[in-house]
Parts: sequence; structure tokens; C-alpha cells
Amino acid sequence: MSYVTEYTPAAPEIAAAHFLQRLTLETDCDDVHSSMKEGDMDFVLLHVVGTPEAFNRRHIPGALHLRHRDMTVERMAEWPADTLFVVYCAGPHCNGADRAALKLARMGRPVKIMIGGITGWADEGFEFA
Repeated sequence: MSYVTEYTPAAPEIAAAHFLQRLTLETDCDDVHSSMKEGDMDFVLLHVVGTPEAFNRRHIPGALHLRHRDMTVERMAEWPADTLFVVYCAGPHCNGADRAALKLARMGRPVKIMIGGITGWADEGFEFA
């Protein structure tokens, strides 16, 4: 028995529910890039970490800089209540996107994390602003 089969795989209906749940919480760099390229940007992309200077040096095109610590109910009221926010941070070694997503969810706002963040965007070879 291998490490892979040491634990019995989940039943297909359990696996389907699990992966559907993940997709409701996450998106990836390619999906964001493709949506932007096709003009289907039905979300607000937020760069949620770093200083304004760091953001100005390198960020994903179309992203707004709004650090998770600066998110308030008043600030988020600039957007309609049903606006989907896609948040990203530096990459897998950073939890800023998780902090932002939690904060937005607690405010009752729809949110997804762009997994990979800036590191993933660079790994895909996409351009930065």
C-alpha cells in the first residue's frame, strides 16, 4: 500500500462537494488574467498588503491597493453590497489575502482569494503594472 492509497479516497459525491466549496472560495491567477483579457471583470481586484510605494513598483494591472488593515465598513461601502472582491497578497508565504478575505466575509461581503498571489502571477509569466 502506498502513501497515496493509505487512506481510502472519498466517495465521488463527497469529493464533488469539497472541490465545489474550494472553488466558491478561491480563484487562480489564470482565471483572473483570462477574465481581465476577455473584458469580463465582474469583480474588484484588491492588492491587500504592502506600502503604497511597493504597490506602485509592481502590482497586477487593474488592481486597487487596499490593505486589509485599512478595510472598514465605511470604506467598503464605496461598492455595492453584492460586489465580489478578489484579494491577493505576495504569495503562498503571505497570509494577507486570508486576513482580508476573513475581514470582508465578516462584513458580509462576497470574497474570493486569488491563490498564488504575486508569486503565482509571476510564475504564470503575466505582466505587472
